[in-house]
Amino acid sequence: MTGPAPSEPRRSSGEPRRPSGGPRRLGWLRRLLGGPRRLAGNPRRFFGNSLRTKLTLVNVVLLALGIAAATAVSLMGMKHYLLDNVDDELQASRSTLNSLRISLEKFKTLSGLRDELELAPDAEVGDDLPPTEEVLIAVDDSGRPADVGYIGSSLRRRQLLAAIGDAERFALRAAPTDVTLGGDSYRAIGARISDGSVVIATSTEDVHASVGQALRLDLALGFLLLVLLAVATTISARQRLRPLEDMVETASAIAEGDLKRRVPSSRAAVMETEQLRIALNSMLKQVEAAFVTRERSEAQLRQFVADASHELRTPLSAIRGYLQLYDNGMLTTPEDRERAWCRVNAETDRMNHLVAELLTLARLDQEPELRFRSVDLSRLVRDAADDLRAQEPERPLTVRADGAILVQADEQGLRKVLANLLANVRAHTPPGTPVRLGLGRRDGVVCLTVADDGPGLDAKDAARVFDRFFRTGPGSGSGLGMAIVQGVVAAHGGEVAVRTAPGAGLTVVVTLGQAASPGEPAGAAAPAALLTPAARPAPPP
Repeated sequence: MTGPAPSEPRRSSGEPRRPSGGPRRLGWLRRLLGGPRRLAGNPRRFFGNSLRTKLTLVNVVLLALGIAAATAVSLMGMKHYLLDNVDDELQASRSTLNSLRISLEKFKTLSGLRDELELAPDAEVGDDLPPTEEVLIAVDDSGRPADVGYIGSSLRRRQLLAAIGDAERFALRAAPTDVTLGGDSYRAIGARISDGSVVIATSTEDVHASVGQALRLDLALGFLLLVLLAVATTISARQRLRPLEDMVETASAIAEGDLKRRVPSSRAAVMETEQLRIALNSMLKQVEAAFVTRERSEAQLRQFVADASHELRTPLSAIRGYLQLYDNGMLTTPEDRERAWCRVNAETDRMNHLVAELLTLARLDQEPELRFRSVDLSRLVRDAADDLRAQEPERPLTVRADGAILVQADEQGLRKVLANLLANVRAHTPPGTPVRLGLGRRDGVVCLTVADDGPGLDAKDAARVFDRFFRTGPGSGSGLGMAIVQGVVAAHGGEVAVRTAPGAGLTVVVTLGQAASPGEPAGAAAPAALLTPAARPAPPP
């Protein structure tokens, strides 16, 4: 025996042979139903919960109900129409018999009666032959069938006589009646003659056959329409719902960490899905921005905690060192004890100042409790200039203010801003470096400027000047002054910016274009109400 061909894989004797081309034959069905990756799960769950399947089932059921209703109405109308034609013929035959006014005896001389009544030839000579289309019987007044002329006795006539019962009473009925002769349907009508009754019955089997044939045709066409509708609905739903599948894939990719993934546009998208795609992309963009902001905030928080721990550890270590020296009896002379005491007080003051600034920043990060009232900003600038002259008399100072400028603001907060800006100048510039304070109105906003001719900062340091614990060199403070300035200005709805370059000095511009009203949280401020001298309200009379 020869083995299988090299290209054919070996299989065990009990393994059934798989038809060749099986996956290819089912490929179109898989693509139609959504692709292999969508059939990878539970097929029952897929077909039971798929929106495409539900839409297809709803359309098929609605069309099936419509076809059933239309078929029922059309078949009923067809049946009534055909039966009405049969009834019209029977009524016409009855009218003919009534107009002839004949008796049973005269039937023998009326050889053209069948032609007169337009009845089919009587071919029934045996009980086993198929039924004729029309059956006619003549009954005398005693209720017995009359054997007149060519109208003889047959099986259908006996069945008709048995079905109608009393021929005389049946002849009094105005409308045709349904009768069954040997399992076949007929429509019968009777007519009175001088000495008896005549009953004429017409078969309605052709009517029922026509209705049945029409029903079969309607069912076949309806089934074909349902299949075509199911296929067309599945294909159309697949195309129309493709944007939703893209949204699911995008959401899954984002859940796996791809925050830059967006829902692509579709050429076959409808208005609702396109609006959903745009809204979802906008939401994803905001989610990405919020995630990046959260990561940056967490990084800043970790850096802040690390810097705060370092800053607090330094004075605590110094205080602990001096206390250990004192406890070990190493401070033997009064001068050593006095110097250690001064250093402990200095480190305590430094730590107290650092904790106060951290507390200020914490309050600014939450909801700062600012007391807004009418404040003359020019007076605050002049007071800050006087403080700087008292601290450093040798420093050149220029103050420029455009008269009294009143704003709705927190006075202590603005004093803190001016004090920190001038403290920054004192810490980073030599005592003889000129300083300029400027205050003015521009385009409906108030601009406060603090400029010096110091060494300035490079672009990298200027970008971090408002970061907490950022210092350009050792011994230059806690690094929280500019962060507090930014927090207080932001609480007033304003902005703060710096202009600097290496060797060109540093200029800090505070813009109070917006100020929060009393009781409003920071960040929800309305435009500041600037009260100039000309705009001050007149005193009451």
